[in-house]
Amino acid sequence: MVSERHVLVLPDRDAAEEVAEELPDRFGVSEEPQLVRDALAGEDDAEDAQWLVVVEDPDGRLDSAALDALAAEYEGWLEAP
Repeated sequence: MVSERHVLVLPDRDAAEEVAEELPDRFGVSEEPQLVRDALAGEDDAEDAQWLVVVEDPDGRLDSAALDALAAEYEGWLEAP
């Protein structure tokens, strides 16, 4: 089995937190997703930070298209592996 890690990129912390809350309900994710602040290169302004939601997928069973669709609902996207 291949352990996968999915990274959802979201525009702000609120969106990232909402997506993290949706994951267990929609996808049955058992591990708590990690929220990571990702300051854009060369940007000091906190307003320009994106937020990443990192989802561990040890069984490789999460659907990338569905994760991307979830992120899109919050104006984000799934980072390509």
